[in-house]
Amino acid sequence: MWLYLVGFLGLYYLLRGYWERQVVSHLQEKYVFITGCGSGFGNLLARQLDARGFKVLAACRSQQSATQLRSQTSERLETVIMDVTQTDSIVAATQWVKERVGDKGLWGLVNNAGIAVPTAPNEWLTKQDFATILDVNLLGMIEVTLSLLSLVRKARGRVVNFSSIAGRVSLGGGGYSISKYGVEAFSDSLRRELYSFGVKVTVIEPGLFKTGMTCSAKVSKSIMEVWDQACPEVKEAYGEKFLASHLKGIEMTLKKSSTSLSLVTDCVEHTLIACHPRTRYSAGWDAKFFYIPMSYMPTILVDTLFYMCSPRPAKAL
Repeated sequence: MWLYLVGFLGLYYLLRGYWERQVVSHLQEKYVFITGCGSGFGNLLARQLDARGFKVLAACRSQQSATQLRSQTSERLETVIMDVTQTDSIVAATQWVKERVGDKGLWGLVNNAGIAVPTAPNEWLTKQDFATILDVNLLGMIEVTLSLLSLVRKARGRVVNFSSIAGRVSLGGGGYSISKYGVEAFSDSLRRELYSFGVKVTVIEPGLFKTGMTCSAKVSKSIMEVWDQACPEVKEAYGEKFLASHLKGIEMTLKKSSTSLSLVTDCVEHTLIACHPRTRYSAGWDAKFFYIPMSYMPTILVDTLFYMCSPRPAKAL
């Protein structure tokens, strides 16, 4: 029986490997629009796809980052300044994209732009703290997608949405995990709606990687700012010892983050070049062998694991 099972699995992965190696043609004629190209995954992806021969349209938050990106790429790559939280900015960028792609449409839309702070235990935060992250990671992504969807449909192309393992397992308070759970839900509904048009929707679920967004100093500073603004009752309930332990835990976790950003960008590239891309890509060993399996575990087991690894508030029972 075990021999049959091993044989079946071997045949499955053999066929899947062949299936996923089928590549679309005329890559040099295809346009890809990427958000959040100023740094991190977006910046590396823009350079990687440009080297591959795509016509890359890169959205950056500032003129400085756009100029720097153009200096590192070929003349094919073009940049536009866009803020995903501002409707006027998205409308202007959409018109800019339309002028460039013309009747060919947009082969790839990569929603990469995102932020991770402010972050802290939920009780320390305000509604605006949550809204700040949701405006970028979820609502901004949705508005960009809706604005460009007709162009993607025209090309029978791809929509690639950046989620996270935090969209499978909530890793802490604040709007980040909430936004990524929202990305997962939006992507699922969008994929089913667009199937009949030949458009494929893929979700990228990276583990922990070292980017400007996950800089330990930046995250720690955000936590301290939230703590300073918290009400006296909250500070008394949690205590300074909890704050110190929480900061130390965050720092240790982020230090273990991978520096191999290409593990993520390679997944996006495969989505754009493969005839049959996957629905989801998990990037990083921690995602594949820890967080994703954890998302299928019983809730009580996951909660117990987090409880054992978390510091205790001053007034804990």
